[in-house]
Amino acid sequence: MKRFALEKLIEWKDKQNRKPLIIRGARQVGKTWLMKEFGRTCFEKVAYVNFDNNKRLEQVFEGDINIDRILLAISIETGVSIDAKNTLLIFDEVQEVPKALSSLKYFCENAPEYAIVAAGSLLGVALHKGTSFPVGKVDFMDLYPLTFLEFLYALGEERFANVLQSDDTDMITMFKTKYIERLREYYYVGGMPEVVKTYVDSKDFKQVREIQKNLLNYYQQDFSKHAEVSLVPRLNLVWDSIPMQLAKENKKYIYGQVRKGSRAKDFELALQWLLDCGLIHKVQRVGKVALPLKAYLDLDAFKVYLLDIGLLIAMTDLDAQVIIDGNRIFTEFKGALAEQYVLQQLIASEGIEPYYYSVSNSGGEIDFMIQGKTSIIPIEVKAEENLRAKSLKAFCEKYHPKYAVRTSMSDYREQEWMTNIPLYNIYKIREYVGK
Repeated sequence: MKRFALEKLIEWKDKQNRKPLIIRGARQVGKTWLMKEFGRTCFEKVAYVNFDNNKRLEQVFEGDINIDRILLAISIETGVSIDAKNTLLIFDEVQEVPKALSSLKYFCENAPEYAIVAAGSLLGVALHKGTSFPVGKVDFMDLYPLTFLEFLYALGEERFANVLQSDDTDMITMFKTKYIERLREYYYVGGMPEVVKTYVDSKDFKQVREIQKNLLNYYQQDFSKHAEVSLVPRLNLVWDSIPMQLAKENKKYIYGQVRKGSRAKDFELALQWLLDCGLIHKVQRVGKVALPLKAYLDLDAFKVYLLDIGLLIAMTDLDAQVIIDGNRIFTEFKGALAEQYVLQQLIASEGIEPYYYSVSNSGGEIDFMIQGKTSIIPIEVKAEENLRAKSLKAFCEKYHPKYAVRTSMSDYREQEWMTNIPLYNIYKIREYVGK
């Protein structure tokens, strides 16, 4: 399975003054596989340690941190003779032993020659419980579900993926029906590695749905296992409300729709917990069209999306035929899925933090706003070939942005005031971000 994150790991390996690396991401997005694959392909030896219920190694980190003693213990535990030049040390579920997390500071300061990669699905939750963190002594990398490009590679469609990356818009348009077919499959399957592998092996949507439902149950079991007892009911309410929140025409998150009469204070902690676990994305509203966008956040207004489009569809119990073939009844939520898809690709493939823009007492809303080097880029998302973009047109007439993007199932085209990028080629947005 091709993951572009592997290229980032290779860059980290060759970087001067590298620090121990922490890979962040939700459970089941492929962190363990990625670390082991990195070790297998780029090192002679791998010393893999999982700190979940490993009492022996937990004892090694008690008391004063002694690097030599830790390395000896890991060598004995794994049966690997550790050599700084050719061995990758993997600390998995590192949040389970807070002192192991803290030890990364000492590796950075006293033994920087060792290549250490750590991961923890509930790392953000652990930090809020007071775990000591090696501030400034580690590098970070975020891992997300497979992007649409990675999905194409997984299906064995390397040539189609390569064309998308080539920027040959005429060739891309020539094969648009193929890309649209694959995109609809991606909507249903999503990017969770186990789900993608199941689909690649079986091409069976029923098996795909079974795995997705298992993952959703697994996440909710995590609520009960790792969250405070008093928080669990609220986590379930917030989690279950996400499809309903996105089904609204105005997708702004409304606490009162989670439970009637509720206010922010009732569910803020639950939302933060889900964010810390990487299970949701929060898109904040900006109240002013100016650089930097972060300076004009409206902290009380935001939209919430799930970590993966396939899991979002599984939560709604939509049948595969509705997604793959299309359905007249399936209208409003189709827009929510298109937004979920675009958000996922922007975050996972481009590392972009999107915002959205709206004006009080106005129906006009810009689905996403992203910050380029010297400009602000508004993005309007259309689920099908709808070429009307009233909100974007009004925005451009008022603010005259340097670049404006509409993304839809229509072909690539440039107009005086905006550019239409096909949904399946949303990666082209990188050209504007770099300007």
